[in-house]
Amino acid sequence: MGSENNKLEYNRIDYTLLFLLFLLFIISLLAVYSASGQYFANDPYYFVKRQIVWYIVGIGIMFAIMFFDYELLENLALPFYSIGLILLFAVEFIGTERNGSQRWINLGGFLLQPSEFMKIFLLLVLSGVIYKWSKEKHELDNKTPLSVVVKIMAYSLPPFGLILLQPDLGTALVVGALMVTMLFISGASWRILSIIAGSATAGLATLVYLHNNYFELFSKVIKPHQLERIYGWLSREEYASSYGFQLTEALKGIGSGQVAGRGFLEGVQSQSGRIPEVQTDFIFALIGEEFGFVGATLVISIYFIMIYRLIIIAISCDNPYGTYLVTGVVGLLAFQIFQNIAMTIGLMPITGLALPFMSYGGSALLTNMMAMGIVMSVKYRTKKFMFK
Repeated sequence: MGSENNKLEYNRIDYTLLFLLFLLFIISLLAVYSASGQYFANDPYYFVKRQIVWYIVGIGIMFAIMFFDYELLENLALPFYSIGLILLFAVEFIGTERNGSQRWINLGGFLLQPSEFMKIFLLLVLSGVIYKWSKEKHELDNKTPLSVVVKIMAYSLPPFGLILLQPDLGTALVVGALMVTMLFISGASWRILSIIAGSATAGLATLVYLHNNYFELFSKVIKPHQLERIYGWLSREEYASSYGFQLTEALKGIGSGQVAGRGFLEGVQSQSGRIPEVQTDFIFALIGEEFGFVGATLVISIYFIMIYRLIIIAISCDNPYGTYLVTGVVGLLAFQIFQNIAMTIGLMPITGLALPFMSYGGSALLTNMMAMGIVMSVKYRTKKFMFK
């Protein structure tokens, strides 16, 4: 009887997700190792060793969260959210500055990025807000009240603003994408969503107007290095030797990879250091150059299957709170994957956003593993019924 129960428990683990994570882990190590050559000629395994450590820690966190009842997270959401806001405030005073941004807290050699963990804390809070309303709503009243929309925005805008001030446009956009995702699944009317979209468009139009007519005021909102990235994106050829250098070299690398790629460790742009931060923000450029269209397609296909699997888990969950959590994770991962790959091939401005489970780095990887742990916890506790 006991062995039968253990077998049932093992069957509740999502091995498909674990296998997909394993594939991304192997590809990540290969890409990170290849990127190490231009930085550490004496120790080519420097990035790889650290990436393995972060993966081991991340896997431990993922399984710890998986065996933790996700329904209890609803009560812990506000404390975690409060801690996240405190850490974001702390960054303004004791944060470490790198490349024009102050977004890290130095903890004895480990650079903690609070904005990464804030994404998970915000996900917990927003899922709780929608779940609480779904329990209280009348069966015939499926329209989301304005109060729920206001709560979602009230919780989302403070971290969005604090992260934008660091400045970290990429992570701020992820927070915005999470907010929009949760508004969609909350059942907000198209009228409300149109008003929000119109407000965002008006804000963007205001920035363009300030740029053309009151540049001094505009520069207080958009930092110089952010504006340089926009120039390099919109006029890449004109600024190929300055603002658009990183994007230009990334496109050269991906284009030269053609179908099968130049070969492992044979990338000209990647190995020569012409693509700055190739081990983090531009790791997809390395994959495209050394493994070609085949390698890039394989990576994108793995992501597609992963997102599809997450959607299946969200749909099959018997608890609305679990459905909201997993759907939020879908929004988080899908936007980050799209933004990173899109900026690498010139479809979006460069924002310094890591490619989930692939890019080198601690905070981003641990955050994504926490998200997967929540998904695994939902899957582990989803009960299957013959009749619903």
